Amino acid sequence: MKRESSSLQTANTSDAFMVDYPLSAATADRTPVMENMLARARAFAEPLIADEKLDTGENTLAHADAVAAIVAKMGGSEAMQAASYLVYACQHLNRPQEVIAKVFGDNFAALAVETTKLVRVQEQARSASQGHHLSEGAGAQTENVRKMLLAFSRDLRVVMLRLASRLQTLRHAAASKQPAPESVARESLQVFAPLANRLGIWQVKWEIEDLSFRFLEPETYKLIARLLDEKRVEREGHVEQLRSQLERELQAEGVRATVQGRPKNIYSIVKKMRGKSLDFAQVFDILALRVVVPDVKDCYAALAWVHSHFLPIDEEFDDYIARPKPNGYQSLHTVVREVVDGKPGKPIEIQIRTEEMHDHAEHGVAAHWAYKEAGHKGYAGVWASGEYDAKIAVLRQLLAWERDLSGGSQGQGLFDDRIYVLTPDAAIVELPQGATPVDFAYTVHTTLGHRCRGARVDGAMVPLNTPLSNGQTVEIIAAKEGGPSRDWLNAELGYLASHRARAKVRAWFNAQITHETVARGREAVEKLLQREGKTSTRLEDLASQLGFKSADHLFEVVGKDEFSLRNIEMLLRPPEPAPNPDDGVQLKKPRASEKSGKGGVLVVGVSSLMTQLAKCCKPAPPDAISGFVTRGHGVSVHRTDCSNFRMMASRDGERVIDVEWGAAKGGEAPMYAVDVAVEAADRQGLLRDISDVFAREKMNVIGVQTQSVKGTAWMTFTVEISDAARLAQVLGVVTAIAGVRSARRR
Repeated sequence: MKRESSSLQTANTSDAFMVDYPLSAATADRTPVMENMLARARAFAEPLIADEKLDTGENTLAHADAVAAIVAKMGGSEAMQAASYLVYACQHLNRPQEVIAKVFGDNFAALAVETTKLVRVQEQARSASQGHHLSEGAGAQTENVRKMLLAFSRDLRVVMLRLASRLQTLRHAAASKQPAPESVARESLQVFAPLANRLGIWQVKWEIEDLSFRFLEPETYKLIARLLDEKRVEREGHVEQLRSQLERELQAEGVRATVQGRPKNIYSIVKKMRGKSLDFAQVFDILALRVVVPDVKDCYAALAWVHSHFLPIDEEFDDYIARPKPNGYQSLHTVVREVVDGKPGKPIEIQIRTEEMHDHAEHGVAAHWAYKEAGHKGYAGVWASGEYDAKIAVLRQLLAWERDLSGGSQGQGLFDDRIYVLTPDAAIVELPQGATPVDFAYTVHTTLGHRCRGARVDGAMVPLNTPLSNGQTVEIIAAKEGGPSRDWLNAELGYLASHRARAKVRAWFNAQITHETVARGREAVEKLLQREGKTSTRLEDLASQLGFKSADHLFEVVGKDEFSLRNIEMLLRPPEPAPNPDDGVQLKKPRASEKSGKGGVLVVGVSSLMTQLAKCCKPAPPDAISGFVTRGHGVSVHRTDCSNFRMMASRDGERVIDVEWGAAKGGEAPMYAVDVAVEAADRQGLLRDISDVFAREKMNVIGVQTQSVKGTAWMTFTVEISDAARLAQVLGVVTAIAGVRSARRR
């Protein structure tokens, strides 16, 4: 499968073509020999990529050779040029990170792998946004630029490699007279050229602009190129005359100056024509000269001479030495006119700068990057001098590049919802618009967010709810231990803009509540085990027998009052032994309230058998009931839906006996105690209102238990009734009370 020329072979490459590069004992450590790095890297990559072609038809090895040459011209060292080959060899290795690290070092391994990942992101973004302009806000292209920005922040060498690779892609397309894909050309013009501009790499910027414009608007490009060619001889003659005159006169004044004709690139001519509504002649006739002198005082001396011998146009003068551009560019710009026969002649654009300024203008930040192996503590081999301030300056130019793209989107920036700030170690952190130091802390690490107590922004202490801006350096002051403040969840106080950070704060507080609930449940279970004399019981085994995944899950539901301790009691108490058939059933004379005529329970097929109503489910007519023969206590009567009864029946089914409600005698209806559970929003007077209902309905309340948890009241009323059907009607009235959510019989 083919790919864009700045990319590597796609991930679909068959394992048959993957290589296990042999690792010799000499290269088994992490400090590989750095001599002849360029030749070694090319020899390493050649057998892997020599027979491979890119989607442009260019040979991959030839492309890598060209990229290395461009990097060298941009100011990259031999080691940086060597990285050009390793990037293209990366995906032909089974273990690229490991292999390249052992042969060339960790720095080059990280560079190759990170660049490969970035290339894939760019390919996917171009495919997703095929046919869409960046100015139209294609989401995939937006994400592409974001990924590039973050990748550049991790290793600034990626900037040079990506710019060099893209420039070579465009050069090959021009040389082979095959148009570059529109998505590649547009991305080059609207992403890579502004990036080179922001970093001050002018030569790369101009060439990328012209080549991209050539493929995007071929007819316009050919027209301007033809007009330039037609006037070239005349223009060059005039420029050479002015150049030699200016150089000679400055030398006579004691200013050692080198004067050059400065070519104007086609894209800049078209932009000026369109931006100022000019025709070609008006733009083309602005001649351009560049004066390079030894030091700053010579710049102003040369400017004084130029303004004294030509007619200056005041509004066209810019002093970028006193006020450098944000990317560090410095120069004096002026436009003057010759005076011919007392009349103003053609305008002449003149730039005056020192040799150092000229070097920066040609190569930008690349002129100051010393690409040497800085050891295992170096920043990916980029900053040999360890200059933190220089690194921050470059990263801020990357952020400015992002803002350039945002501002050029017809008033609606692609990155209006994102900002990028720097850590004290100069790594870029992506945050939502309006993010605060607390958001920053949680993005760096959850624990740092929990322990965040203060923040410095660009060295100054600020409140934790201060909104951050692009390019700021943020340092978090953290406690050794502790957790977040509840104020951070208050939206009106503005501590958090990130949904992810807010979720982490909520999770911390939820974990604290869960911990307290588990502790409360553990205490209740352990007290029960002490009462039952079962302190040796393993809590995990107990939880497993009750159907819980762990002891903490059991403690949590007990702590929430969602699981009755009676269930644990029933599990702990040993089952009654089955009665000996020869012993028969022990019969006792029932109490008056338990006789069939008074208590209302008949044991089918057996007369005068002692019965008792089970306390676990408290049956009452007309509940469906069943009996269970106990040892020495007669028949225990349960509701048939009682969980305890079902458990005993499944274990000792032969002890289940049929029972039924008997008719009351003497006109006196027996009373039965039942439990009613009420859940309601806690408020003042709630207990009184519910009790009033039972009083009006003539139901005697013989016991009340209440508990309030986080605004919810849980109440258990024990009432005496003669008919369960009547109770259902009363519970309907209780449910209608303000704040009551449910009222049911337990």
